[in-house]
Amino acid sequence: MDRVEKNWTKDIAKGLLGKTITGVSYMPEDEAKEFGWDHRPIILRLNDGSYLWPSMDDEGNNGGALFTTLDDLPVIPVL
Repeated sequence: MDRVEKNWTKDIAKGLLGKTITGVSYMPEDEAKEFGWDHRPIILRLNDGSYLWPSMDDEGNNGGALFTTLDDLPVIPVL
């Protein structure tokens, strides 16, 4: 693991480890429009009040799908 990956992994772990998902919903249409997005991703609410949602890229150009290892739900699609 290079230094950049190690630093990102450390920062991400600090922000996410130990937290739990307390809510699941799709991004509301008006909020997606505020981002200039055509696709509405799933939003995961965490126990500290923060949110996670997938984007199609790291520049935030549109909502993205979320892939899983769940047998009955291999992908959480955008709407």
